[in-house]
Amino acid sequence: MQKIKDSFFIALRDRLAVLNPLRTISVQGVSRPAILVVENELVAAGPQEPEVFYMHWGITTSAAGTERLEDPLMKVNCEISYWTEGSDDLSSQDRGRTLAALDRELMLMSEPKRAALKDFAVSPALDSGSSVFWTRPTLGETTKDGRKLMRSAKLDVFSFAEVSL
Repeated sequence: MQKIKDSFFIALRDRLAVLNPLRTISVQGVSRPAILVVENELVAAGPQEPEVFYMHWGITTSAAGTERLEDPLMKVNCEISYWTEGSDDLSSQDRGRTLAALDRELMLMSEPKRAALKDFAVSPALDSGSSVFWTRPTLGETTKDGRKLMRSAKLDVFSFAEVSL
Protein backbone atom coordinates (compact mmCIF):
# COMPACT_ATOMS: atom_id res chain seq x y z
CA MET A 1 0.00 0.00 0.00
CA GLN A 2 2.91 2.35 0.60
CA LYS A 3 3.62 2.73 -3.11
CA ILE A 4 0.01 3.80 -3.70
CA LYS A 5 0.13 6.37 -0.89
CA ASP A 6 3.54 7.70 -1.89
CA SER A 7 2.67 7.96 -5.59
CA PHE A 8 -0.51 9.90 -4.85
CA PHE A 9 1.20 12.24 -2.38
CA ILE A 10 4.18 12.93 -4.66
CA ALA A 11 1.84 13.65 -7.60
CA LEU A 12 -0.11 16.23 -5.58
CA ARG A 13 3.04 17.69 -4.04
CA ASP A 14 4.69 18.19 -7.43
CA ARG A 15 1.52 19.68 -8.91
CA LEU A 16 1.19 22.14 -6.01
CA ALA A 17 4.81 23.24 -6.54
CA VAL A 18 3.95 24.17 -10.14
CA LEU A 19 0.47 25.53 -9.45
CA ASN A 20 1.48 27.84 -6.59
CA PRO A 21 5.23 27.92 -5.93
CA LEU A 22 4.65 30.41 -3.10
CA ARG A 23 2.52 27.96 -1.08
CA THR A 24 5.31 26.41 0.97
CA ILE A 25 6.02 25.26 4.49
CA SER A 26 9.33 25.06 6.30
CA VAL A 27 9.93 21.66 7.89
CA GLN A 28 13.13 21.34 9.92
CA GLY A 29 14.53 24.35 8.07
CA VAL A 30 13.74 23.02 4.60
CA SER A 31 11.16 24.85 2.47
CA ARG A 32 8.87 22.60 0.45
CA PRO A 33 5.36 22.57 -1.05
CA ALA A 34 2.72 23.00 1.66
CA ILE A 35 1.26 19.51 1.62
CA LEU A 36 2.08 17.01 4.38
CA VAL A 37 1.19 13.40 5.11
CA VAL A 38 0.31 13.56 8.80
CA GLU A 39 1.49 10.03 9.59
CA ASN A 40 4.93 10.79 8.15
CA GLU A 41 5.70 14.13 9.79
CA LEU A 42 6.98 15.00 13.23
CA VAL A 43 5.70 18.53 12.63
CA ALA A 44 2.16 17.17 12.32
CA ALA A 45 2.22 16.32 16.03
CA GLY A 46 2.66 20.01 16.86
CA PRO A 47 0.41 22.93 16.07
CA GLN A 48 -0.76 22.95 12.49
CA GLU A 49 0.20 25.79 10.18
CA PRO A 50 -2.43 27.76 8.27
CA GLU A 51 -2.87 27.32 4.54
CA VAL A 52 -1.18 23.92 4.43
CA PHE A 53 -2.79 20.76 3.06
CA TYR A 54 -2.73 17.93 5.66
CA MET A 55 -3.23 14.46 4.18
CA HIS A 56 -4.71 11.77 6.43
CA TRP A 57 -4.86 8.14 5.29
CA GLY A 58 -7.86 6.03 6.24
CA ILE A 59 -8.98 2.48 5.72
CA THR A 60 -7.54 0.25 2.99
CA THR A 61 -9.95 -2.21 1.39
CA SER A 62 -10.48 -3.94 -1.89
CA ALA A 63 -12.34 -1.78 -4.39
CA ALA A 64 -15.19 -4.27 -4.06
CA GLY A 65 -15.64 -3.03 -0.48
CA THR A 66 -14.30 -6.09 1.29
CA GLU A 67 -11.30 -6.23 3.58
CA ARG A 68 -9.77 -8.99 1.48
CA LEU A 69 -6.43 -7.43 0.62
CA GLU A 70 -5.71 -10.14 -1.94
CA ASP A 71 -8.31 -8.65 -4.35
CA PRO A 72 -6.53 -7.06 -7.30
CA LEU A 73 -7.96 -3.51 -7.13
CA MET A 74 -7.23 -1.73 -3.86
CA LYS A 75 -8.88 1.39 -2.42
CA VAL A 76 -7.44 3.72 0.24
CA ASN A 77 -9.56 6.43 1.85
CA CYS A 78 -7.91 9.82 2.05
CA GLU A 79 -8.90 13.05 3.78
CA ILE A 80 -7.15 16.34 3.12
CA SER A 81 -7.74 19.13 5.64
CA TYR A 82 -6.70 22.79 5.60
CA TRP A 83 -7.55 26.07 7.28
CA THR A 84 -6.94 29.79 7.20
CA GLU A 85 -7.35 32.84 9.38
CA GLY A 86 -7.03 35.23 6.44
CA SER A 87 -4.49 38.03 6.53
CA ASP A 88 -3.71 40.46 9.33
CA ASP A 89 -3.58 43.30 6.78
CA LEU A 90 -7.29 42.82 6.10
CA SER A 91 -8.26 41.99 9.71
CA SER A 92 -9.08 38.41 8.59
CA GLN A 93 -11.91 39.68 6.37
CA ASP A 94 -10.39 37.75 3.45
CA ARG A 95 -10.81 34.36 5.15
CA GLY A 96 -13.52 33.24 2.73
CA ARG A 97 -11.52 34.21 -0.32
CA THR A 98 -8.42 32.50 1.03
CA LEU A 99 -10.36 29.30 1.80
CA ALA A 100 -11.84 29.41 -1.72
CA ALA A 101 -8.31 29.75 -3.16
CA LEU A 102 -7.24 26.66 -1.17
CA ASP A 103 -10.33 24.78 -2.45
CA ARG A 104 -9.41 25.73 -6.02
CA GLU A 105 -5.79 24.64 -5.58
CA LEU A 106 -6.88 21.27 -4.20
CA MET A 107 -9.20 20.69 -7.15
CA LEU A 108 -6.54 21.72 -9.67
CA MET A 109 -3.86 19.56 -7.98
CA SER A 110 -6.21 16.61 -8.29
CA GLU A 111 -6.42 16.84 -12.09
CA PRO A 112 -5.76 14.69 -13.97
CA LYS A 113 -6.97 12.06 -11.54
CA ARG A 114 -4.11 9.65 -12.17
CA ALA A 115 -0.34 9.28 -11.87
CA ALA A 116 2.33 6.65 -12.38
CA LEU A 117 2.65 4.10 -9.58
CA LYS A 118 6.26 4.27 -8.37
CA ASP A 119 8.41 2.83 -5.62
CA PHE A 120 9.86 5.82 -3.76
CA ALA A 121 11.71 3.61 -1.25
CA VAL A 122 14.63 3.60 -3.68
CA SER A 123 16.41 6.44 -5.43
CA PRO A 124 15.75 7.13 -8.17
CA ALA A 125 12.12 6.00 -7.84
CA LEU A 126 11.24 2.91 -9.87
CA ASP A 127 8.22 3.07 -12.18
CA SER A 128 6.02 -0.01 -11.70
CA GLY A 129 4.42 0.28 -15.14
CA SER A 130 1.02 0.70 -13.48
CA SER A 131 -1.02 3.69 -12.33
CA VAL A 132 -2.65 5.11 -9.25
CA PHE A 133 -5.95 6.92 -9.78
CA TRP A 134 -8.51 8.68 -7.58
CA THR A 135 -11.95 10.18 -7.29
CA ARG A 136 -12.66 13.90 -7.41
CA PRO A 137 -12.30 15.42 -3.92
CA THR A 138 -15.61 15.96 -2.14
CA LEU A 139 -15.40 19.19 -0.18
CA GLY A 140 -16.90 19.11 3.32
CA GLU A 141 -18.75 21.93 5.01
CA THR A 142 -16.82 24.98 6.12
CA THR A 143 -16.34 24.98 9.88
CA LYS A 144 -15.31 27.85 12.15
CA ASP A 145 -13.18 27.98 15.26
CA GLY A 146 -12.65 31.55 16.35
CA ARG A 147 -10.94 33.29 13.44
CA LYS A 148 -10.18 29.99 11.69
CA LEU A 149 -12.15 28.80 8.68
CA MET A 150 -11.53 25.09 8.11
CA ARG A 151 -12.43 22.51 5.53
CA SER A 152 -11.65 18.92 4.75
CA ALA A 153 -12.10 17.02 1.52
CA LYS A 154 -12.47 13.28 1.08
CA LEU A 155 -11.52 11.09 -1.83
CA ASP A 156 -10.62 7.50 -2.60
CA VAL A 157 -7.30 6.44 -4.13
CA PHE A 158 -7.13 3.24 -6.21
CA SER A 159 -4.47 1.00 -7.70
CA PHE A 160 -3.98 -2.61 -8.51
CA ALA A 161 -2.43 -4.63 -5.71
CA GLU A 162 1.27 -3.94 -5.42
CA VAL A 163 3.65 -6.46 -6.86
CA SER A 164 7.23 -6.60 -5.65
CA LEU A 165 9.55 -4.91 -8.12
